[in-house]
Amino acid sequence: MKVTNVRAAAAETLLAVMDKGVSLSEALPKAQLKIPAKDHALLQEMCFGAIRFFPRFDAITNQLLSKKLKGKQRLFHHLIIIGIYQLEEMRIPQHAAVAETVQAAVSLKAQGLKGLINACLRNFMRNRDNLFSKINNPVTEYSHPSWFIKRVQDAYPDQWQSILTSNLERAPMWLRVHTNNVSTTEFCDALDDAKIEYSQPLADANAILLAAPKPVDKLPGFEQGWFTVQDGAAQHAAHLLSPEDGESVLDACAAPGGKTCHILDLAKCDVTAADIDQTRLDRVTENLERLGETATLIQGDLTIPATLPETQFDRILLDAPCSATGVIRRHPDIKWLRRSEDIDNLAGVQKGILNTLWAKLKPGGIMVYATCSILPSENKDLMKAFLASQADAKLIPINSPISGEESIENPGWQILPGEHNMDGFYYCRIQKQQ
Repeated sequence: MKVTNVRAAAAETLLAVMDKGVSLSEALPKAQLKIPAKDHALLQEMCFGAIRFFPRFDAITNQLLSKKLKGKQRLFHHLIIIGIYQLEEMRIPQHAAVAETVQAAVSLKAQGLKGLINACLRNFMRNRDNLFSKINNPVTEYSHPSWFIKRVQDAYPDQWQSILTSNLERAPMWLRVHTNNVSTTEFCDALDDAKIEYSQPLADANAILLAAPKPVDKLPGFEQGWFTVQDGAAQHAAHLLSPEDGESVLDACAAPGGKTCHILDLAKCDVTAADIDQTRLDRVTENLERLGETATLIQGDLTIPATLPETQFDRILLDAPCSATGVIRRHPDIKWLRRSEDIDNLAGVQKGILNTLWAKLKPGGIMVYATCSILPSENKDLMKAFLASQADAKLIPINSPISGEESIENPGWQILPGEHNMDGFYYCRIQKQQ
């Protein structure tokens, strides 16, 4: 159905994600096709925000409705949530937020529900404090599922609140200067000329943190391959791998290719990039072409040894498939689409890939294990067990100025969401003994 009202498109997206389990990365582009390009940013803000705070506004909506909206009318439950999000979190005049949300019902062929939606939103405006006072529980306060809150509390008894709070923030935009194509000084001069505010908060000056996100086509040098969009945490991967000229390097689970390109920016090495998904591997190709780099691409299941060539590699980066619980602020639907039982299943996959790739590492070679998870079962617990089971595996402490102390009992570097304005990430560096 062709929809021109952006709030109607937002309600349809919310229904797809929260009721049907469709990922936001799949649902949002489809919704954007239904509205003018000028409204794409507004649609994204409404969808991301409503999903970010969903339990809070869902509970409010349930209070406002005397009778639940079911079946085809469930869409309008989500439309009310979109309306409340505008009133509570956006800088849209209240009268405009209400009027446009009511008009969305007309766009969705539900003229008869205009009065109900108008009444609910005006009731919220009148009784906001009272409505919020009745939903004071951890799920609505922190806007995370109860199973996840419990896991974070158990893993980080002193930090769990700050982690959950960080997950509710808007994600910053980081860039990595691709120095094979432009110097950092030249790129920063171009940002200055374009009056784009930025900082360089990490030890690596090529990591650029923008003061506010920008469309990539509004930044200097995108088509020329001057930079790539990559969170500050993810930019540590290639540095920790520390490739050298002439080495053979495997980037396992490589899509979308940011780390592959970073490795090639650091050294003139022979890189193989592998991923199980051909569509995602196509994105690696796109990034390589834009940045003017070359790598060998392999599509296949990395738990199967025959997927890779028989030769061994000098260095392997394993950015393992994971729960992605470190990037919830960037992908808020993750916390609703993941289930507690997924975590154990993922740990099994990670272990399988790790064991397969260990056989592909040359004696003396370096492997960096990475995830964008904050859960110990995918990170330090898994690596502790691996180090105990592999006699030829040696922990190589990272010793970064911003990383903590490591030991066999506590291997690796866990970055928590929001630390130094970075995403949540985990790294562990190990060497195969000669």
